[in-house]
Amino acid sequence: MPFDNPQSFTYVPIGTVHSPFSDIAGMPIQPNGARGIRGRIEISQEFVAGLRDLEDFSHLILIYALHRCNGYSLEVKPFLDPQPHGIFATRAPKRPNAIGLSIVRLTAIQGTSLEIEDVDILDGTPLLDIKPYVPAFDSYCEAKAGWFDAVSHNATTFRSDERFR
Repeated sequence: MPFDNPQSFTYVPIGTVHSPFSDIAGMPIQPNGARGIRGRIEISQEFVAGLRDLEDFSHLILIYALHRCNGYSLEVKPFLDPQPHGIFATRAPKRPNAIGLSIVRLTAIQGTSLEIEDVDILDGTPLLDIKPYVPAFDSYCEAKAGWFDAVSHNATTFRSDERFR
């Protein structure tokens, strides 16, 4: 469902995420359900200088294109709840702007390659940006998670299905 917006944006991927997941069905739905799953990011040569000083961070925030999602839904039944919710109250991938976000563990940098763990991302995913995870900025112990508070513990074992293809 397209929407009228006077602005449009074009993003150039800075690299590609590689993971053991070639199909959406069966993937972990969040990084905490992907503990220890290894992956790799190949950074395009033109962006390698931007990796300077990244090796001292333990975790990274990855922002990527959900390149295998088509269209969007404003109300969805998310993986962890049979009740429908507004798309912006979920982390479901069928969004008006198909952008994903994951926090992963950085284990090594070798040239243009970043070795990562806790990967819940489809193989071949275009990477749009990397930001360092900074606990002092990115962690809020008093935060509330709405309906997720009652079901988030299930994310460690729940796997995706084909509902958001």
